[in-house]
Amino acid sequence: MPKLALIMLLVSVAASAEPALELNDCRISAGPGTTSIAARCGTLIRPLDPSSADSENIELSVAVVPALTLEPPTDAFVPIAGGPGMSSIHFYAGWASAFERVRQHRDILLVDQRGTGESAPMTCDVDDDIVEGAYTEEDTLSAVEECLATLPYDPRFFTTSVAVTDLEALRAALGYDSLNLYGSSYGTRVAQHFARRYPDSTRTIVIDGVVPPQLPLGPNIAIESQLALEKVLDRCSKDAACAARFPDIHQDFRRLRDALRDNVIPVRVPNPVTGQVETLEFGKDHMAAAIRLFLYSHRTIALLPLLINEAANGNLVPMAAQFQMVVVALDEALNIGMHNAVMCTEDVPFIDFSAVDQAALDASYLGPQQLEAIKTMCSVWPQGPLDDDLRLPLATNKPVLLLSGDSDPITPPQYAELAAVDMGKAWLLTGKNQGHGLGVVGCMPRVIGKFIENMQLEDGDADCLNDSFSMPFFLDFTGPTP
Repeated sequence: MPKLALIMLLVSVAASAEPALELNDCRISAGPGTTSIAARCGTLIRPLDPSSADSENIELSVAVVPALTLEPPTDAFVPIAGGPGMSSIHFYAGWASAFERVRQHRDILLVDQRGTGESAPMTCDVDDDIVEGAYTEEDTLSAVEECLATLPYDPRFFTTSVAVTDLEALRAALGYDSLNLYGSSYGTRVAQHFARRYPDSTRTIVIDGVVPPQLPLGPNIAIESQLALEKVLDRCSKDAACAARFPDIHQDFRRLRDALRDNVIPVRVPNPVTGQVETLEFGKDHMAAAIRLFLYSHRTIALLPLLINEAANGNLVPMAAQFQMVVVALDEALNIGMHNAVMCTEDVPFIDFSAVDQAALDASYLGPQQLEAIKTMCSVWPQGPLDDDLRLPLATNKPVLLLSGDSDPITPPQYAELAAVDMGKAWLLTGKNQGHGLGVVGCMPRVIGKFIENMQLEDGDADCLNDSFSMPFFLDFTGPTP
């Protein structure tokens, strides 16, 4: 190894002369076939139950991507993935371009949260259709009980309250003085709770697609997703080119939903993994899953009017093919055991099902099935440790940057406002026509880098967000309009 590179690696993790965690050269990526990134990797040994002296141990996968400076400060940048159930190492590798401005000066510290990625993965052969509500209550209970019987560890100890103790232990093991937290989606809950539990170990907080602590996820997922879809269709109707190509897009969607309400239609599509042409019995649940996942990004939002119009007029192949691609990607990314551990401890017990807006839920394209499925799953899933204050708004004077997309189908901008009620130094930014996750949009990598460097945003620092690119609607399958 060249002398300069060796010095950079040593300095970047040299917060203590003898770190308690050994790191070795490695490469990380977002998955097979994606670009890999040079890093230093190691394994953090942690008790499964930190409250017990006799607990068995688990291994957590850790990586440090060194800063691009010879003398980085001793406060690392920590991306935390969403889901819940996704790998933070894979998340960073997929979004690395968003954090290059930060990496110019700071190490990127990564740990797969317990139960995800390579950190004591909590995997079992449960079809993700259960989470989407495609199974009967009896089938769901049977599948979840089978999953619980095959899990490698006690599922109680994979909650946010336990996970933040792992991150603090990692910070101490590598000798960083403090952390700059970046949470995405569910990761915003982790970031907020770490800052609550360990304020002296927290320097700055960026939360993107904000989950407010006081609001349980679940009851509003279908309703917010319906509002986001209507916003996209309204935008198409107001766009001259989109409206001319799809003059009855709202009616197209209603016709498609009605056609699939009580029917399934055989569709011949290639499997995105094997390439073999298969017959997919395409129904309302497949349509709902495809639309829901496409609403997350402005790039896939651009396809929705075209896909809906084609499907409403009898050509289901494009929507079915896109459904298969996004569901395969989600299946590979989401760890169902850890997902349930969080949802069944931190969300479902706090849902007042009697207060759910049933009419709005029934009217949504997702319907009530997903909420009912989560309720059924959690009726048998064991609850784990939950800190008494996890569900309180974070009261802090640490600098916090809260990011939202105004077309986000799951964490709308008002969620950021709820989260910020007790924050003394908060900056709220909203991207126009943007979905779930603002960090990679337009000038946001530069804005995030400036915020972390200066621990604040000055007037004008984020004005560039107003000019952020939003993918034009596709009028046909050759691409978007100019």
